[in-house]
Amino acid sequence: MSASLIVLGSANTDLTVVVDRHPRPGETLMGGDLVTSTGGKGANQALAAARAGAMPVMLAAVGDDANGRALLDALGAGGVDVSSVAVIPDAPTGVALITLDRAGENSIVVSPGANARVDAAAVVARIDELAGPRTVLLAQLEVPLAVVEAAARALERHGARLVLNLSPSRAVEPWLLELCDPLIVNAAEAGDLLGRAVDAEGAERAAAELLDRCRSVVITLGGAGAVAADSHGALRREAPRVEVVDTTGAGDAFAGALAAELADGGTLASALDRGIAAGAAAVQWPGAQPPRR
Repeated sequence: MSASLIVLGSANTDLTVVVDRHPRPGETLMGGDLVTSTGGKGANQALAAARAGAMPVMLAAVGDDANGRALLDALGAGGVDVSSVAVIPDAPTGVALITLDRAGENSIVVSPGANARVDAAAVVARIDELAGPRTVLLAQLEVPLAVVEAAARALERHGARLVLNLSPSRAVEPWLLELCDPLIVNAAEAGDLLGRAVDAEGAERAAAELLDRCRSVVITLGGAGAVAADSHGALRREAPRVEVVDTTGAGDAFAGALAAELADGGTLASALDRGIAAGAAAVQWPGAQPPRR
């Protein structure tokens, strides 16, 4: 039986401290109480997709530890199928170390742990079981690039759709970009690909340039919304004005909701609308994942 949405990515424990401002190199600052929560770009996006009405299958890895069990519980309670998440006995669950300032801006360092042990052969085998022509796979780059590449090749064999969030930003092979439908990047990641700075005013031109490398592209612009481009042309969506509590996970909420809409048969335009709404909601709660209902 094929799955409409598969999410391949990371699952982490987030350790967050609120600070008045981010420290300078070599500086020690006093912060607030440590907050422990579930996170990871893959897990965040899978939960966002489930919140948007999808029933995503998660392909990931956690450690055989308390953090891993907490992640599996949180994902399962949030409507994500975790039956394909590997439990790695000799690796810790990944951890993200987050500082969050009073304006809601964050700084993050990730220790990948089990995320670095996601097995490409196991991922391909599961995709071969689950993927069909209408399947959408959403991936990011907090798991090994070789795993994402293997998954993309497997998707291509099944005529399925790859949505790649190129985050954390890194160089990838041109053939991988060519399969992206869409490629999701923020302005900084778009700038890395183009070799120049990209801002909100130049985002539509940047999207048009990136469209030469992929099937469709979305550039997120934070509070300024997002732009997209495909063979039908370019479009821009503004973000609603909301009170920002925490920007952690806002991009993941956007990507998960966008992928859910595509998996449901929506257009890029309707997917962009869903993503904008989800991202705006995400900045209004603390942490990378929404509060449980």
